[in-house]
Amino acid sequence: MQEYIQKRVLEICAYILETHATVRQAAAVFQVSKSTVHKDMTERLPSLDKKLAQQVKAVLEFNKSERHLRGGEATRKKYKNSL
Repeated sequence: MQEYIQKRVLEICAYILETHATVRQAAAVFQVSKSTVHKDMTERLPSLDKKLAQQVKAVLEFNKSERHLRGGEATRKKYKNSL
C-alpha cells in the first residue's frame, strides 16, 4: 500500500473515532468518495491496525443502526422548512 494511502486511512480513522462521523461526513471532510472511505475503513485499515479497525467498525455499525432515524429527521426538517 502506498504511503499517502496509509496516511489517509489513519487520518480518516482518527476523525471517525474522535467525532463518530458517518462515512458520508468523513468523505465530505477529506474530499474523497463514500466508497473510498468505506474501502479504507473495512479493507485497508485492518491490514494496518486491527485494534483501530475494530473500534471504527463499532462506530460504523452504530451509525448504520441509526441511519433510518437520521433519514426521517432530514425529511421532517425539509418539509418543515418548505412551509
